[in-house]
Amino acid sequence: MVELNFQRQTSALPVPGPHSRKPLGACLRDQGVISDIQLQHALQMQVRQRAPLGEILVGEGWTSRAQVLAALSEQTGLQIADLVETPPSAELCALKPVEFWLAHNVLPWMRVGPILLVATARPDLFDPVVKGLGNTDLTIVPVLAGPEQIDAAIARSYAKPLAWAAETRVDAQQSCRNWSPKTHTVPISACILICGLFAAFPHIGLSVLLWATLMTLVLFLILRLSGVVAFLLPRRSHRSDGAPPPLPCVSILVPLYKEREIADVLITRLRRLSYPKALLDVILVLEEQDEVTKAALHDVELPSWIRAIEVPQMGALTTKPRAMNYALDFCRGEILGVWDAEDAPVPDQIEAVVQHFATAPEDVVCLQGVLDYYNPRTNWRSRCFTIEYSGWFRVVLKGIARLGLVVPLGGTTFFFRRDKLIELGGWDAHNVTEDADLGVRLSRAGYRTEIVNTATYEEANFRAWPWVKQRSRWLKGFMITYLVHMRAPRQLLRDLGFLRFLGVQAFFVGTLGQFLLAPVLWVFWLAYLGLPHPFQPVMTPGFLTACVYLFLIAEAANILVGMLGVIAGNRRFLLPWVPTMVLYYPLGVLAAYKGLWELAVNPFFWDKTQHGHAAEETEVSISRAGSHPVSTGS
Repeated sequence: MVELNFQRQTSALPVPGPHSRKPLGACLRDQGVISDIQLQHALQMQVRQRAPLGEILVGEGWTSRAQVLAALSEQTGLQIADLVETPPSAELCALKPVEFWLAHNVLPWMRVGPILLVATARPDLFDPVVKGLGNTDLTIVPVLAGPEQIDAAIARSYAKPLAWAAETRVDAQQSCRNWSPKTHTVPISACILICGLFAAFPHIGLSVLLWATLMTLVLFLILRLSGVVAFLLPRRSHRSDGAPPPLPCVSILVPLYKEREIADVLITRLRRLSYPKALLDVILVLEEQDEVTKAALHDVELPSWIRAIEVPQMGALTTKPRAMNYALDFCRGEILGVWDAEDAPVPDQIEAVVQHFATAPEDVVCLQGVLDYYNPRTNWRSRCFTIEYSGWFRVVLKGIARLGLVVPLGGTTFFFRRDKLIELGGWDAHNVTEDADLGVRLSRAGYRTEIVNTATYEEANFRAWPWVKQRSRWLKGFMITYLVHMRAPRQLLRDLGFLRFLGVQAFFVGTLGQFLLAPVLWVFWLAYLGLPHPFQPVMTPGFLTACVYLFLIAEAANILVGMLGVIAGNRRFLLPWVPTMVLYYPLGVLAAYKGLWELAVNPFFWDKTQHGHAAEETEVSISRAGSHPVSTGS
């Protein structure tokens, strides 16, 4: 019955074009599609770019993919398949696992007797496909189809297994997906136990609480000061020997979810990129059920180098890392990056990334760019947010990376060697701070992250409650990440080594402790004012004096980091606002306890941050993180 079905489909076979030995460019020129000048210019570009001639011509806007496909048919004599009108059958797709079709960007289209017609966009790379299908006892013949048609056909044929794989790529031992309802109650049980012991032994409880607060403060202070020192010390840059290699293809994932306001602005920002368009593969990752974003993109004309992929809805999980895991299989670049919907990367960001990877050691598999904000003047909170990020990304994180410690990635503007990302299993689909988790996992695998000298500008979350929601998701994710990797502390120590293990403790325990235990530090204001306070029974005057000095050192370090950060980002107009950061962080305490509650009752809940509430205050046309655009705001 199956064979008869194949025979009925033979009427859909297209008529092959006349075979020509002319080069593809000559075919297009003789057809009048491109001029001789355009052809010569494209051939010159191909010397530096690792891209097919047709992609260069399409990327420059001199021809369309359909015209290139027609010329390729004329050149090779191969038929053009229509995978929409005549989709491949499930029986043929089952000849190989989906990984085979994805790796080669091919798909079996039709069987005619002993002949298997396989759709491909690159007949010049078809020999490995023939070899891989050698055990089918069929004669393998290529037919032509556009890469988008092939991707769409693979997505239709393998929707369920691909969606399931997107949720379970990471090894179970390093994922939080196997948390059970019983596991969720552990934080609540621990809190109840601690409160009970505190009530039963108040003096001991106060002492433990005080020392825990001071130790987390010291841990995070040491981490920040170590980063500052490493940032200030001179560093030798990587040097390249010989001529630069051909430019590689770079894929960029841009996850979108319910982004009504951002579509037009996003495409405008992406058009500013100066990297050769033939080597750009920008993927807008949409959720199948997200009608809001699809409607926003409906009337937007996407350039040839931007495409959209819809993630099938399977179950209740709808997270950014799950969507990126799904799209990862359809990426074509050797390097893969991530931007958020509201991001405005500097135009030459990808050139900086490619150059850095070309000279970096092999164990450097990830580059983290600098995150900054394009609306620092919106209000006081946006100013503080900008100061916070400037100090963290431009100073502390850069120093941490130079020391070889674990770098918690920033969620956007990080770039991976794609084969290494696949080796690591992509992202944990259930972790709401998949970026920080990935930073730990790549270090455990023996790889390193470096900071690349380029910046992305995004929207500072300047409204109070949305800020709390966003920060609570981050802090909840830090809790999840820490608990996952501390399941087996000895194994984590063996994987990371002592210094990096200590760095993990300083970052996660220090960050979480500073927010969760901040009320303990506030009590010291009572002592400073000469008022009674709960810690009087467990503190001597000398100890209180030492604590005050510690607090002053910590605050001075925060001011130093903030000042260095805004100076490094050429945002000197923010210097007067740096001392006010002491009033900025208390709202994070509410966010921390909100995150702790969600950890117990709803750990995988993704509190969505809405974008598009602030206009750009700057012309984002700079080329390096050390430069600063001219402000048009006031």
